[in-house]
Amino acid sequence: MKIKDFYLKKYPTDELGVEINENATFTGLLNELFTCNDVYKYISVWDSLVRERVFTELSIILNCSYDYVYKLWLSENPTNQYN
Repeated sequence: MKIKDFYLKKYPTDELGVEINENATFTGLLNELFTCNDVYKYISVWDSLVRERVFTELSIILNCSYDYVYKLWLSENPTNQYN
């Protein structure tokens, strides 16, 4: 599933949705998390609310807690400023 398609459908009034990378998928996002890449760069939006919403949907897809996805991002990403 394309992240942009999901986001625009779920949050149609969020103007940042149109800026999301057209090619970004939830599978690709998971890969970015596992390979310690910058998820903001991957989705092409540098907004924490967008990231949180996308992480929430990823946790639903994976049938896991949001905390799992969030902690994966925190612990696996050496460039994360919140680490």
